[in-house]
Amino acid sequence: MILIFCAPSGSGKSTFVKHLLTTYDNFELSISATSRAPRGTERHGVEYYFLSAEEFKRLISEDKLVEYQEVYENHFYGTLRSEIERIQAAGHHVIFDVDVKGGLNLKRIFGEKALAIFVQPPSIEELRRRLTGRATDSPEMIEKRLRKASIEMEDAPKFDRIIVNDNLQTALSELDSLLQKQGMIEKSEQ
Repeated sequence: MILIFCAPSGSGKSTFVKHLLTTYDNFELSISATSRAPRGTERHGVEYYFLSAEEFKRLISEDKLVEYQEVYENHFYGTLRSEIERIQAAGHHVIFDVDVKGGLNLKRIFGEKALAIFVQPPSIEELRRRLTGRATDSPEMIEKRLRKASIEMEDAPKFDRIIVNDNLQTALSELDSLLQKQGMIEKSEQ
């Protein structure tokens, strides 16, 4: 099964993914490919598969990508078919941690084989508090993230399930219950 997580920045999406990866042994995060250069300590095959624009275009022409986007000219992001096949061959469920546009695109591609979850903050005000509390962004960047979050939250009803992350433990329990009902985890694993 394909599990797609989308959320505005600061909603807790990465915490949900980390919970699944550290609690259960049958999930694996899909690593995206990109034609941008590594930043800081990023490593090929860990944060991304780093490819040249020419390699990326060749993979597109050979239909070796499930989906891709050209964000800027010769600046690509996408999902390798081989990555999905590798994870599924290991008997694991594939997790995508992507933006809303990418998540909806993946849901369209995988259809009933995918479960798309939108992690939603309880309110824009709470999201502002969380982003401010992180102390990683300037006030201008926080406002930009909040404007984007408002737009992204309009797409929440297009997802299979919305989990409001008001209380983290309650939200994670809701996630576990949902995945148990979907047959993705056993009750005894919780």
